[in-house]
Formats: sequence, structure tokens, C-alpha cells
Amino acid sequence: MSKTQPYQPLFLRVSHALNAFLVLGAFLTGFLVYDSYDRRFGGLGLTEEKRRLIDIHGTFGFFLLFVYFVFVVYSLIAQRKKLIQGNTLQTLTKINKPAWWYTLLRISNTLALIAVALSVISGKFQQEDWLPNGEFNHLWYFVHLIAWVMILFSIMIHILMAIKVGGVPLIISMFNTHYQPQDHPKLWFGNVRNWFYRVFNK
Repeated sequence: MSKTQPYQPLFLRVSHALNAFLVLGAFLTGFLVYDSYDRRFGGLGLTEEKRRLIDIHGTFGFFLLFVYFVFVVYSLIAQRKKLIQGNTLQTLTKINKPAWWYTLLRISNTLALIAVALSVISGKFQQEDWLPNGEFNHLWYFVHLIAWVMILFSIMIHILMAIKVGGVPLIISMFNTHYQPQDHPKLWFGNVRNWFYRVFNK
């Protein structure tokens, strides 16, 4: 829809990039772990059973926990307009109009946050010995698999909706290294403090 490149806050670009890197790393290593030990629902047989894959996957998950927490707090406070709004159901009735597509993008953004939250939480409730010991029927392991599928579809929808709404300019804007003076990293701490102040003093 949009042909002009929008400006994205530097903190959004940096936190989004870190979050995306860790999510993709956890997503890919998670599939390799599943492909190594389980394969009940299909697999590619790319790897053999290797405990090291579980360790690598866990490392991505460990760092994702902290980066995701910062990103989701920032999204809920400073980027709330890019998530599901109170008028979501109403705008969904305006099929194939700009408001409809923007609403779908907001829904995809929200679903992506929920999917990652579910994967991080379920991952923390798992034991590293379950898969090596052939224990595939634990509840939290199933939840983790469901979260993996949710992440797959949420990423696909997120990218498709971003391209539909903003086109290539929107995608490029997330990789732009230019930032405005008010976005300088040295001001981030003060900005975060102001975000919390606005939220708790409404």
C-alpha cells in the first residue's frame, strides 16, 4: 500500500532485530532437535541424535528470554498502536480496505508475541533429559511443539502482512541505520523511564 519509507524508532529496529535473530535461531535448532529425536509427525532426517543440539537450542532460548521480555514490554508501552486494538472486530468487517489490512498486520504482530511467549514459557518447564531418554509424551513438550508451529505461521503471516501494508519500503525501514537525534542510544534509559511514567500515571 505505502510507497514511502516510514521512520522506525532505533530502539524498535535494534530490539526487533535481536529478537528476530534469537527466535529464528531457536526455531531452526528446535526443529533439528525434534528431527534428531522425535519425528513422530514427520521429519527430514537431517541430523543424528546429538545432545549438543539441545544445548545450542537451550542457549538461544536462554538469551531469548531476556531480549523478548524487553521487546514485549517496549511493544506494549511504546508501540501499542501496532498491536490488537479495541476496535479490531469492527475494522475486520471492512474487508479488503486499508483498515482491514492494517488490522491483520496488528493481529499478526500480536500473535507473534504470544507464540514466542508460549515457546519461552514451555521451554523453561522442560527437562533436557526428556528427549535423550525417549520421553516424548510430557505435556510441556507438546506445548513447546505447538508453540513451534505457531511461530512458523505467525512469522509467515507477519512478513506477508508487512509486505502487503508497507511493501518493500516498510521492510527496508527496519534495516535502515539512520536515526533521529531523539532516538540516540544515550537517551534510551530516559525514554524507558518516561514510558513507564506515562503508563502508571494515566
